[in-house]
Amino acid sequence: MKIFVDINDPGNFSFAECLVFLGRSDKENLHFIRDGRLQKMMVADGRLVLATVTGVEGEKMGVDVRLVEKGVAGETQGISDKAIACISQYVTRWLHLDGALQPFYDFAAQQPLLAGLPERYKGLRLIGIPDLFETLCWTIIGQQINLTFAYTLRERLIRHFGCSVDLDGQTYHLFPRPEVIAALSPEVLTGMQFSGGKARYLIATAQEIVNGTFSMAALDRMDYHQAKERLLALKGIGNWSANYILMKYGRFPEALPLEDAGLHNAIKARLQLSAKPSAAELKAITGKWGQHAAYATFYLWRTLLPQ
Repeated sequence: MKIFVDINDPGNFSFAECLVFLGRSDKENLHFIRDGRLQKMMVADGRLVLATVTGVEGEKMGVDVRLVEKGVAGETQGISDKAIACISQYVTRWLHLDGALQPFYDFAAQQPLLAGLPERYKGLRLIGIPDLFETLCWTIIGQQINLTFAYTLRERLIRHFGCSVDLDGQTYHLFPRPEVIAALSPEVLTGMQFSGGKARYLIATAQEIVNGTFSMAALDRMDYHQAKERLLALKGIGNWSANYILMKYGRFPEALPLEDAGLHNAIKARLQLSAKPSAAELKAITGKWGQHAAYATFYLWRTLLPQ
């Protein structure tokens, strides 16, 4: 079955640019890029499906959907309208298909630090993480370590505690469910090279979701400031983590992970500084970003990847 998902501002959308960012790590095991297509296993309306984002067709994104039963994909009659809506919403949030880049591009043209980036990476959308628990875990895992080791730890978490399906010679993984992580002891994770703090934070976060004291539905009803305060109340979530989550999951345009080392390195390189900018310099540079902060950060991150 093929479904089509609307693309807002299609003139400023590039699937190829999105794939560059999505393909930045060879340790990625939740999605795969093959022959210019993006594949991901997901659960939609209680059914396991393989979604293949095939590319832009007119002003819509094409997505092939195959129902998976016992490691075999093919039948599509069991895919409900609710499942199709779930897949459409996921792809939209993942690739920010409902976004509009022209306001950011107009702003960037007036900023020496950002000027030229819209032309260089035209159509790149802010790649998100549509699942809140996955976003929380990835944020906790990535704290104060380099990206390569963060991907290694994430890969271990997924392989040990997530579900997997072998299909067409490829193993597809699903991110672990909160109830699985909530039931772990910290020693299980520290034995996999997670720090003691990260082990405790991951388990505590999972327990909050399982207990119903924190949820996607609740966060989605909040504005930026409310959501940030709620996130900061979670164990192990500081200012950088909260803004990263609000940027990648919440899609708040003003979210600014100011403490991010990658952002500092990108600014240093763009401005040809001899050292990373100070806290005062960072605030002066980013203070004018306002509603463009998330995209400014993301495009600066993109400069750190191969061209």
